[in-house]
Amino acid sequence: MIRFCFRHRRLVAVLWPVLAAALIAAAATWPGPSDDDFSLPDSESAQAAGLLGESDAQAPGALVVSGAGRAGDSITALVTVLVTRMNAVPGVHVSTAAQRVSQDGTIASIPIDYPDPAAARKLRELRDAFRPPGQVSVELSGDDFADFTPGGLTEAAGLLAAAVVLLVAFRSLIAAAVPLIIGVTGMACGVALLTLLSNVVSTPGFAVYLTIMLSLGVGIDYALLIVTRFRTALEGATPVEEAVGQAVEQAMRTAGRSVLFAGLIVIATGSGMLFLGPSLGGGVALAAGCGVLMVMLAALTLLPALLGMIGTRIDRFALPRRTQGVPLSYRWSLVVQRRPWTAGVAALVALVALALPATQLRAGWSDASDRPVTDTTRRAHDLLAQGFGPGMAGPLILASRDGDLTRAVQQAAETPGVARAFPAGERSAIVIPATGPQDERTEDLIHRLRAGLPEPVLVTGSTAAALDYARHSAGRLPWVVGAVLLAAFALLIPVFRSLVLPLKAIAVNLLSIGAAYGVIVAVFQLDVLGLGTAGPIDAWVPMMLFTIMFGLSMDYEVFLLSRIREEYMKDRDNGRAVADGLAKTARVITAAATIMFFVFAAFGAFDDRALRIMGVGLAVAVLVDATVVRLVLVPAVMEVLGERNWWIPSLTFRRLPIRRDVT
Repeated sequence: MIRFCFRHRRLVAVLWPVLAAALIAAAATWPGPSDDDFSLPDSESAQAAGLLGESDAQAPGALVVSGAGRAGDSITALVTVLVTRMNAVPGVHVSTAAQRVSQDGTIASIPIDYPDPAAARKLRELRDAFRPPGQVSVELSGDDFADFTPGGLTEAAGLLAAAVVLLVAFRSLIAAAVPLIIGVTGMACGVALLTLLSNVVSTPGFAVYLTIMLSLGVGIDYALLIVTRFRTALEGATPVEEAVGQAVEQAMRTAGRSVLFAGLIVIATGSGMLFLGPSLGGGVALAAGCGVLMVMLAALTLLPALLGMIGTRIDRFALPRRTQGVPLSYRWSLVVQRRPWTAGVAALVALVALALPATQLRAGWSDASDRPVTDTTRRAHDLLAQGFGPGMAGPLILASRDGDLTRAVQQAAETPGVARAFPAGERSAIVIPATGPQDERTEDLIHRLRAGLPEPVLVTGSTAAALDYARHSAGRLPWVVGAVLLAAFALLIPVFRSLVLPLKAIAVNLLSIGAAYGVIVAVFQLDVLGLGTAGPIDAWVPMMLFTIMFGLSMDYEVFLLSRIREEYMKDRDNGRAVADGLAKTARVITAAATIMFFVFAAFGAFDDRALRIMGVGLAVAVLVDATVVRLVLVPAVMEVLGERNWWIPSLTFRRLPIRRDVT
């Protein structure tokens, strides 16, 4: 394939834009729907929702009106014009007859029923254009009315940071531009492929951002590694066709093979989300797989074609290079190797300290209280909490199999932790907790209601559904962890031709993942920075973070340890191989990790809290892996293990295909 892409480089360079255009056109013509329903088919909350059906379902939104010192009826009268305009939107029903008014008469909540997000956008426009009289304020409650960071801002910030890092690393405009081309091309194809496959696999709305995040970070990194190896192979070569072809072939047989293995590992670990069940984890696993697959294919086919066309012009428009003596990374490795136990224990203590907050991880679900105060849904949430109590933001719904809820409503109203309970339909009742949806006491209340109410009565609602999902994902997490570890171990044995190195790689990766978990719990759940982010971690995030972080962390292990193995095979000197391998990969891996850090960190600016957690978690994992793990823990552990690093037990394993290098 390498020779084909090189010999027919112009054809390959034309086919990729054609493929990208075809995928984008197909995705625009047949876009798949998004599905943000994380309910479990067999859970109590899903069974209750099935009993209620459409007739008793809660309205998806509400118009929240506030006016100091006014009675509820007069507040409603002040927004009559707005209600009339909203009801004129096809499929929309704003029911003033079903409004709820706070006890002091200053806040009213009017249910809104609308057919789709397009109608929600029209309602938002009407609300923004409405100018209420006096001290009256009008807000909208419901996820479809929330503000989100406009698409393209975070991606542009990540690309700009990546371009700067590439320019500093390569000191050449052309060499810096090539990885960006690969990353953007692979990302566009990955997003289009995901959009098409969403017609077949149920995919959540945030999945496209996950594809963008991973494909940009991973794609630029993969291309960076191959371009670096290509430039090294070109040094001292005669600028002729044969020399360029040999450089391309050498780069693809070394760094290209590493990219193949690294990409397969990320896809394999991301597939661990399938243990949640196809309906819950399939779309998220698909989002990760589409992005990584397309950038991997672009790096393995389009990139050698581009390198063949560019040839020795790769360093044209280059900035002056600084001449260096012994690399700092080489000297640093020798320092660590002189006192491996001290360095290793210090790194281990640092990682464990960062990971400690993860022991307090509490899974739940983000709500409007986590959004900025400039968001109308956040202001609506605060008004509802002010007028009706914190539990109004996440009411519980009772559903009965036999339709009789009289006794259940009375019993629920007498349950500690319930602010109010009342019938809401023929087969449903509403229970307003005294605490908010993210409060642990609300979870305890749900458990008490389910245990104490008569058997025909089921408890549902958004908070109950989130609790069911969190318990389900926690139960599946050990299976995901086990499957990911086994898959990684099986893939790494033929890469390293050792049993010790795969086990060591898995162990240090788990430490870096634990540190990332600890940071996101400290920042987003415990709010140690005082940013107002306190709340549970979204239930799907811990499993998704583990599968993706493990795959990405393993990338750097493959790049580093494969180069160390290449050095070791020269003279069987473990200490020299570790120092030389670290020195020869330090610049490129540091640049790759820096790019990935900035791409992921840019997504930490998202308004969506779950995506912020994902971005920060991935950025921290990459940062820890590229510093504490790669610069301290890996050389220390490999020095302590010595020749045992390369132990393989039997002739069967020794006959595995030889893996000759990376980076």
